[in-house]
Amino acid sequence: QVQLVESGGGLVQAGGSLRLSCAASGRSFSRNTMGWFRRPPGKEREFVAAIMWSGGSTYYEDSVKGRFTISRDNAKNTVYLQMNSLRPDDTAVYYCAASTLPYSDFVARRVADYWGQGTQVTVSS
Repeated sequence: QVQLVESGGGLVQAGGSLRLSCAASGRSFSRNTMGWFRRPPGKEREFVAAIMWSGGSTYYEDSVKGRFTISRDNAKNTVYLQMNSLRPDDTAVYYCAASTLPYSDFVARRVADYWGQGTQVTVSS
């Protein structure tokens, strides 16, 4: 069992930066593939980024590639999403997710076993 708690959301102007954190509890964190999803207002949830249990591989959707960076610190049971050059269309509730799937399967299937409660990110123009 893994519990996830996101933090770091807020209001920022276009071009600004935010860093989201996701604190995990549970003994299996270091073995989980981790990811970030988001739900823009009035839209379906969408996949943002993923990171292998070791941190050795990462994946980004094209919409955030080059602007967002996912990382993890297994000693702190925490995964991060550094978001730079934010745009108004990045406005969404951001969710941290953990999966027991291998990294490549998680990227392909985009399904998670555990979810955080979400943190709001609002980018003003």
